[in-house]
Amino acid sequence: MTTTLADDTSVRPTSPAGRRSPLRWAAVAVPSAAAVVYTVLTRGLTGDLHYVLAALRTGRAAGWSPSEVFTHRPFFYRWFVALLDRLAFFGSTAVREAVMNAAGVLLAAAAAYALYAALLRRTTVREAAVTAGATGLALALAPRNDFLQPEWTAVVLTVFAVAAALGPRRPWPAALLAALPLGLAVMMKYSTAATAAIGVLLVYAVDRGRAVRITLIGIPAALALFGLSVLAGTREWQWTEDMPQINQSALSRTGIRPHFILERTVDFLADRAVTSPVLLLLPGALLLVLTRVRGRMRRTELLVIAALVGLAAQAVVVVQGNWFLYHGAQMPVVAAVVWGVAVGGARRSPPWCFGAVSLLYGVLPVVYAQLPVRFQRPWEVWAAGLVALLAAAVDVLCEKRLRNRSAVLVALSGVVLLAASIWPGSPHLVLHGKVTVTGSGYLEQQRRTADEVDRIAAELPAGVPVLYLAFGETAYDLDHPAQCRYPIATFLQRTRYLPDVAELKSFKENADCVDHDPAPYAVLERPWFQPGHVDPELWRRVTAVYACPPGSPEERLVLCVRR
Repeated sequence: MTTTLADDTSVRPTSPAGRRSPLRWAAVAVPSAAAVVYTVLTRGLTGDLHYVLAALRTGRAAGWSPSEVFTHRPFFYRWFVALLDRLAFFGSTAVREAVMNAAGVLLAAAAAYALYAALLRRTTVREAAVTAGATGLALALAPRNDFLQPEWTAVVLTVFAVAAALGPRRPWPAALLAALPLGLAVMMKYSTAATAAIGVLLVYAVDRGRAVRITLIGIPAALALFGLSVLAGTREWQWTEDMPQINQSALSRTGIRPHFILERTVDFLADRAVTSPVLLLLPGALLLVLTRVRGRMRRTELLVIAALVGLAAQAVVVVQGNWFLYHGAQMPVVAAVVWGVAVGGARRSPPWCFGAVSLLYGVLPVVYAQLPVRFQRPWEVWAAGLVALLAAAVDVLCEKRLRNRSAVLVALSGVVLLAASIWPGSPHLVLHGKVTVTGSGYLEQQRRTADEVDRIAAELPAGVPVLYLAFGETAYDLDHPAQCRYPIATFLQRTRYLPDVAELKSFKENADCVDHDPAPYAVLERPWFQPGHVDPELWRRVTAVYACPPGSPEERLVLCVRR
C-alpha cells in the first residue's frame, strides 16, 4: 500500500476492485451524517456572524449593497455572507440560521469530495476516503466560533484549490483551475494569505512542480481579485487602510514582542485544543506518517514543511493580535488532514492505540468544561497531547506484529473526535486554559440579549430607521433599517481605546451619520459604546441630536429619541 506522501511525484491509480466500498463503512458514514444533521439544526451562528449579517441587512434596508456597506470584513467575504443570507430568506431566526448552516455544510462536503477525487489518482481508496472524510467533517462540524468565519471560509477555498491543483492530469491547467479559489482564500481577510500558503505547502509535500505552478499563477490572481474589489467598492481601499488602525492589539501597533508572543502562543494552542481536540492528535499523526516515508532526506523535507505549516497557521493569529479562537480555524483542519493520512495510509494494521486515544479525546471537551477551574490549566492540555504521541509511538513499535485489519473502527473514533466541539456542554470560549462559557451557556446569553432587544423593539414604530450605537448582536436582533453605510458604529466606538482613530477618514464619515440626515431614533448600548470614554466631540454631537435617558444600572440598552 502506498501513501500520498511516500513519493512526491508518483501517481498510483486504483484498481476497479479497490473502488468498491464495503458495507461496513456504513458504520462510519451513518454516525457522520447524524452528527452533521444535529449540527445543522442546533449550532446556530456566532456573534461575529450576527455582526456581519446585521450590517448587511440593515444596510440593505437603507439602500446600500454589500459593495458599499461597512462590515469590518473585505469585499469578497461580504458578498459571500450576503449570498448565504439571500438563501435564508424565510422563516424564523432559527430557521434562517439552520439554512445558512446547511449551505456551509454543503460547501464543506463539496470541498471534501473534490479532495477525495483528486487523491484517488495518487493513493488508495481507503486513504483518499479517510483523509477527505476527516477534512470534510472538520469543516462541517467546526466549532460555532469558527463556522462561516473568514478563516473557515478561506480553509474551504484552500481545500478546493488543493484538489484542483492535484486532480487534473496536466499540471498547468490544474494550476489555472486552482488559482481562483486560492486567490479568493486570500481575499477573505487578507491575513488568510497564510491559509492559502498552507495549501501551497501541502501541495508541495505531494508534488513540488504543481506547487510552484500554483504559486506563480495564484499570486497574480489574488492581486487581480484585490484590484477588482477596489474598483467595485468605492471605499474598499480606504477601508483596507483604516481597518488595521482600529485594532489596538494588532502587531502593527504593538510591535514584535518575542517573549509575549511565545508565552501567549503556548496558551492559545492549549485553548484551541480544548475546543478542537484533534489538535492534540497532530504530533502523533505526524509521527505515524513520517515512519512510513522512505529516505532520510524525504522525512527531513516533510518535517520542514510541517514546521512551515505550523508557523503559517499561527501567523494568522499573531498578526491580528487579538488571540481570538476563530483566528486559528485552519489548525484543526490541518490536523484532521494529517490524522486522515495517518489512519487511512496505514500499511499493515490501523493504529489501534492511536485510535483508542482519538475516541477518548472525543469526550475530552465536555469533561474538561466540568472540571473545577483550578484544574483547567494549559499544561494539562499539553500533557494530553503527549499521551497521544506516546500512543502513536506504541503503534509504530507494534505495527509489524499485528495482522492487517479493517480501519473502520479507528475511522469511527475519528468521527467521535471531530464531533467533540458540537455538544452543548463543550466549551465555546476558553482563555488561558479556563472555560469561560460552554455552548449551551452561549446560546442562553443570546436568548437574554434577544429578550432585552424585544423591550426596545416594543417602543419603536415598525420599520423606522435607527442609528445603532450598539454592537452587531443588538442590531441583528432588532433588525430595523440603518440610515448610513456604517450601520454598526465600529469606528466611533474604537475611540474608547484609541483616540487617534478620530483622525481616520472612515471615522469622520461614520460620525456624519449622527447629525447628517439623522435617523429618528438611536439605540445606545452603554457597556459597549461607553459615552464617557468615546471621543468627547463625538459624544457632544450625539447629545446635540438625541435625548438619551440615563437608564437603570441593569439596563444594557437605552432608546434615544431625536430632539
